[in-house]
Amino acid sequence: MTRAILFDLDGTLVDTRAASWQLFSETNLAFALGIDSREAFFRAFEGNFFESLAKLCPDPQRAAAVKAHFMELLRTRYHPALIPGMVDVVRALAPHSTLAVISTNGIEAIRRILVGADLANCFSHVFSGDVEPRKAVSIRRFLGDHRYAVHRACSPAYHDGEASHASLQAQDVVLVTDTVGDVREAREAGIRAIGVTWGMHSERQLLDAGAERVALWPQELVAWLRDADAPATSCGCSSGSADSCALPPAPAPAVRAAAAPPTGDPVREVARHRRERQLHTRLQAAAATAPAAPGASMASAASGPSARTELMSSLQRILREGDH
Repeated sequence: MTRAILFDLDGTLVDTRAASWQLFSETNLAFALGIDSREAFFRAFEGNFFESLAKLCPDPQRAAAVKAHFMELLRTRYHPALIPGMVDVVRALAPHSTLAVISTNGIEAIRRILVGADLANCFSHVFSGDVEPRKAVSIRRFLGDHRYAVHRACSPAYHDGEASHASLQAQDVVLVTDTVGDVREAREAGIRAIGVTWGMHSERQLLDAGAERVALWPQELVAWLRDADAPATSCGCSSGSADSCALPPAPAPAVRAAAAPPTGDPVREVARHRRERQLHTRLQAAAATAPAAPGASMASAASGPSARTELMSSLQRILREGDH
């Protein structure tokens, strides 16, 4: 059983082949790093990217400046397209496993991408490179605390079910990625790795690095990672299903009772106003808590206001009769 799925971002969820290289070429030019082609840039991801940068820049201060320059470009100007089909993959897996993003990218860029794709609440956790550069460290942290297994299932709330109290085992967790370096870090941390071919590295490279299998199409991930006996449901963010990820609808206007005609007696007027306030409070409470009858949503939308008006007219008559 796959209890938790860690997704790499760049090259796995989003198309990074052009977008990230365009930005890094500016960093390369500014610091004369010698990474003058996209292929050379991809080779830097055969290990941990930040460690590859450190090898290119033995001076720690220069290496830090290079990293800061590139991360700032990612933070402010990185807007990659999502891989076609990956939104459906995430939504298909979210009801069944705890999902997380683990990336060398910064938290602001990750947030912008996931929020823009309406996927933010499908992921229970995000491990970003500006907090922890090494993915193996983040994976061990994830494995070391069973509370990370708490399920979110495309809603803002965390669902603390029975499974979240059991320790996460390495075989319960898989990393989905497009780079050799990520596969190696997953294996170093003891978890499984599945590769994808639409990112930086080839199927052969990923298998040689230790990936258990490599997807040619996004939909293969659903076939491999969703339990065979699990219902084929998607999370509430899916098109045409319940809007669990959408903003709540604006509240309906409060229903107020029509004012009864004045009686001319000050004492009775005070009593009448008090009864009207009590009536208004009770009507509001009833409207907020009354369940809709099955199959009656269309009928209630059409007949609800007139029914409430008739009810309040009857109550007003009772109030007026009580004043006499």
